[in-house]
Amino acid sequence: MLIFQEKKFIKTPFNNEAELETVVVNNYEYLFGPDSFYLPKTLIKTADGSGTIPDGFAIDINQKQWYIVEAELGHHDVWNHIAKQVSKQLVASQQTTTKRKLEEVAIDVYNSNSSIKEKFNNLSISSVDARKVIRDILETDPIIGIPIDHIPNDLRDWAKQQKYKVKLWLVNKYIELGNSSNIIFEFPEEFKPTVDTTEPEKPKNNTHFTKSNIELSDLIAAGFLKVNDPLIMYYKPKNGIQKKYEAIVHEDGSLSILGQLFSSPSYAALAGIKDAGSDRQTVNGWTSWRTAEGISLYDLREKLMLMPAS
Repeated sequence: MLIFQEKKFIKTPFNNEAELETVVVNNYEYLFGPDSFYLPKTLIKTADGSGTIPDGFAIDINQKQWYIVEAELGHHDVWNHIAKQVSKQLVASQQTTTKRKLEEVAIDVYNSNSSIKEKFNNLSISSVDARKVIRDILETDPIIGIPIDHIPNDLRDWAKQQKYKVKLWLVNKYIELGNSSNIIFEFPEEFKPTVDTTEPEKPKNNTHFTKSNIELSDLIAAGFLKVNDPLIMYYKPKNGIQKKYEAIVHEDGSLSILGQLFSSPSYAALAGIKDAGSDRQTVNGWTSWRTAEGISLYDLREKLMLMPAS
């Protein structure tokens, strides 16, 4: 149950798969990251011409990876529905004709959406280079991206056995008690999947850390950050003036900025860019915030991952 003042929100099932799919399309950055963009449903075909239509495709231009997206309900049969459907999509995704088709769809989305162009610009990717960046990403193996309302054990086991990497995100629906028209949706914190086979089961160098489970408090415990250390972020919105923001590190790993306390670097960074006048809805705080010495939180996290467990 979620409580807001006098209102109580009760977890409830999605009406159907189409409802979940719509929620994902409208909020895809909370799953695939702030530097991603979403491609609409597109018919792709296997070598023998058998067609399949995934719920969409997502391309992350920062991490240089792409996803076949299939929104699913947890009560659907894993073997006769989910696995069967995704297997066909994977076979079709490897066809050269599929990759060229998705490339053209991605370029159309890029050319028609100024906010997508801004994401490329923020990563110093010019319009001249956009097609090559997209093509290079599509030449890599796709990740199977499944937003879902419940993860059956069989689906977890199936994900671990796949040649291709799999990410499963839990997305929950809540309805206000006594007012069924008031609906809210719960997405993962910091874009973290519940199941992620892109990270090894046994972290390298015997460390007990993986990228998805590191918090700022871990960087403090390792001595990479100190309580009351300042973190710096510069941000310049489109057609705006660049601003400098400073956040203070707290003992529990939270950050304070603009008189507010935030539980994650990304929420703190989002507060800053909103203050600067940006209309962006997500931002990666791990790459945005830097120490006074100019080291990003992302780099500190990578360094911590390489440390052997004590």
